[in-house]
Formats: sequence, C-alpha cells, structure tokens
Amino acid sequence: MRENQNTFKGPPKRYHPRGLAIVYEDHDILVADKMSGLLTVSTQKATQNTAYYRLNTYVRKGNQKSRNRVFIVHRLDRDTSGILVFAKNEAAKRYLQDAWQKFKKRYYAVLHGTLSHKEGIITSYLAENSIHRMYSVNDPEKGKLAETGYKVLRESKNYSLLEIDLLTGRKNQIRVHFSEMGCPVAGDKVYGKKEKGIKRLALHAGSLTITHPCTKEAMIFETKIPEYFRSLLNT
Repeated sequence: MRENQNTFKGPPKRYHPRGLAIVYEDHDILVADKMSGLLTVSTQKATQNTAYYRLNTYVRKGNQKSRNRVFIVHRLDRDTSGILVFAKNEAAKRYLQDAWQKFKKRYYAVLHGTLSHKEGIITSYLAENSIHRMYSVNDPEKGKLAETGYKVLRESKNYSLLEIDLLTGRKNQIRVHFSEMGCPVAGDKVYGKKEKGIKRLALHAGSLTITHPCTKEAMIFETKIPEYFRSLLNT
C-alpha cells in the first residue's frame, strides 16, 4: 500500500496512543487497530478513556491548542477489537460516511457450539427495545434489514471460529444473529450466557477495504486473528 500524498511522517513514537496500534496514516485518514475493552467515543461515564480522545492527543502531538484532530467515521463496540478508521478533515469524513455501506468489512469470531450449515447468509430485520437491546423481527416496517455472511474456518468440541462478512452495518448485528441461532459469540455478556474463564468478547474486525477519499485508490487494511481466539478452540 503506497502513500497517497508524498511522504507522510506522523508524530514521534512517544505520542503513540495506548491500546491502539497505528496501521496507516496520511493527511486524510488514520487507521488503527483497537484493543478490546476500549471505547471508540466517549460516554457520560468515560470521556478520556476512548480511541477518539487518544487519537486526538496523538495527532496534536500533545498540544491541546493544535488545530489537528480526527473525525469519527464509524464505531466498534467497546469489547470488539480490530480495524478502526478515522478521517482527518471534514471532507474525508463526509466521503467515507457517504460511501460506508459500499466498503467491505470482514470480522472474525469464536462462537459457542457448532453450526449445522458451515457457510451462508443470515438475514433479518433488527429492532431495538427500551433497554437498547437489539432483536430480530420479521416485519420490515418494524426493523432495519441486516445481512451477515459467514464461513466456518475451524471447529472444536465446544467452539467454532468464523470468518464473517458484514453485508450491512446494524448495531450489534453479528452478536444478535449468532445468538439467535443458538451459538452466541464467546464472551458476550449481553446476548450470550454468563460464563467463567472467558477473558474478552471473541469478536475482531480483521479487514476493511475502502476507497481513499482523496486519491480514490482502493485500500485494504488487515490485522491478524487474535491468538486468544485460536487458544479458545483448544479448551
């Protein structure tokens, strides 16, 4: 993958944010690999312990008066790890958000149990209840279309490792779809079951394909499947 605007040099390593590995950066976008447990954006309870806050500090080189900043394009759940892209100007943000549904997003997950069909597409309409929990409905007027493509990569007695193509981007879509199939994502405290010994939610945004907002070049960003996912299959 080549630099799109001459040679870009980011801030010194001492400014690199905790919990985020910089995958790629130029004058228009910043791509990071987020750790599980880190919020994308702030909540009422957490304003600084977020990817957004830490990356703003990073691009400002520690100078809060700097005009440099990042712009939110999309989000990952707190406990989901993986590829997260931010824009570095308003024009890039608008372009990426407008084209977001056309981009390819691939995830990896470890599920409880095994699936009868080892490859397929799950389709439903997702609605949200009063406590912000998502669930599937059959009526398209009561929910938003959600499609999840998947392929089983490996199975053990208790778990399955899946490659997942997020064909639509609804809230908690992957977690809801597999929970409703009776095979929730391991470590899911909302849509799964209470369990001891699981260290984290076993869901990882492993690959993202976008078109660069300035050059219109196709760019693919990838991270490895966490080793913890593979170790789960051996338990």
